[in-house]
Amino acid sequence: MRIMGLDYGSKTVGVAISDELLITAQGIETIRREQENKLRRTYARIEELVSQYGVEKVVVGYPKMLNNDIGERAKLCEEFAANVERRTGLETILWDERLTTVEASRVLNAAGQTYKEKDKVIDKLAAVLILQNYLDFLANEKAK
Repeated sequence: MRIMGLDYGSKTVGVAISDELLITAQGIETIRREQENKLRRTYARIEELVSQYGVEKVVVGYPKMLNNDIGERAKLCEEFAANVERRTGLETILWDERLTTVEASRVLNAAGQTYKEKDKVIDKLAAVLILQNYLDFLANEKAK
């Protein structure tokens, strides 16, 4: 079994896939689009990746506000996750992703990445962090 992690942004979707043992998350790609509301190709690419990697569950980053409120971005993620679930037929989970992009930026800064280099991989790395957090949660639940 593999799980896909998605970091949904206004013009990009970072994609990560778990290993078959559900221990680690690996960044796969960043899906880019010209306009925020033009998602047909994005959904089609997600479907291709689901098939290619044998994904059985999808985790979508859920950007709650620091005070736990649901803002406009989180509402868009809810809609995106519902569409992914409808199109793939897979269980799709919203996973709290507060500050994952900030964390991804810190990691890339520490690695000495330039702004241009960071722009190419930050969404993919954020997807890795979202998925890895979820995988760690599953492992902790299993250990109880």
